Amino acid sequence: MEKRLNDDWITEKHIDFEYKKYVLLAWLQHVNERFEEVKLYPALADLVRHYRNLVALREQKHQLYDSFPGKLLQADIRQFKLVYDKLSTDDQLMQQLEQIISFSIPHFEQQLAEGRKIYDFIESKLSILPVGIVPLHTDAGYLFLRNGDERDTRVFEYQITIYDQPEERYRAIGLRYITSYSGNLKYTDEQIKLDLLRCKTDLPNPATYAVRCELTLPVEETLLPLAKRSLVKYLAAS
Repeated sequence: MEKRLNDDWITEKHIDFEYKKYVLLAWLQHVNERFEEVKLYPALADLVRHYRNLVALREQKHQLYDSFPGKLLQADIRQFKLVYDKLSTDDQLMQQLEQIISFSIPHFEQQLAEGRKIYDFIESKLSILPVGIVPLHTDAGYLFLRNGDERDTRVFEYQITIYDQPEERYRAIGLRYITSYSGNLKYTDEQIKLDLLRCKTDLPNPATYAVRCELTLPVEETLLPLAKRSLVKYLAAS
């Protein structure tokens, strides 16, 4: 069963260093167990999000505390906002928050490094090859996924969406599972593509890519998320 750490874990219930340390270490132990099972997601994504939230909270806390040293009245982890009473310069709640953040960040960094090591190793075992002629537009098409020693080929329809943000432009990929083909000589990648062209007419000239992994991995928790990210990177570099 997947255990999740709430986004407002620092401020929910009560702010106490010993209690928060217990909450965090219990969750990180669960994350480590998932990594030992080679199940990277959603744990790795949660790690990244919580770490960024902590760093943002620490930076804002230091900026506000240096400029307006005072009593912390409210800590809103969802909005990354701290509200102060300027009349006081020493506050026990602030000290607890500082202690929690200082303890948590190195533990997140350590677990992130372990997750990144596993991610990079698995990524090195993935290969991506185009199937047939690559069309001019590759923002939509098919992804063929084969998992290690398994003989079946999972077929997904993919769609790339480009988002423009004030600070960056990034690509997101959506996948829709279509079907699976049993692994025999009849169903090579080229034959699978031809069969799809006969059955589906909404993509008359689809970009098609085969993703192979040398390792046999948990599909939903590891292989599929890495295949998606690898395909986005591959298309961006093409």
